[in-house]
Amino acid sequence: MYPSLLAWILIGLIAGWLSGRLIRGGGFGLLADLFLGLVGAVIGGWLFGLIGIRAYGFVGGLATATVGAILLVSLARLFARGG
Repeated sequence: MYPSLLAWILIGLIAGWLSGRLIRGGGFGLLADLFLGLVGAVIGGWLFGLIGIRAYGFVGGLATATVGAILLVSLARLFARGG
């Protein structure tokens, strides 16, 4: 069963917060990390689907979203520094 939109928003927000804590040097600040977490949740779901990984439940969704958010925050930091 797929989580509701509200659940994905909550998971994305938590993933954004986690990504800001897990990435060395910190994130971009709470609001930016939360936004990047929301977008990262979509990216993580797309990437996991692309390589055939299925994640179930809250923990699986959180892991998927966190991976996507970490990738997105890392890319954003790379471009923010000018490459």
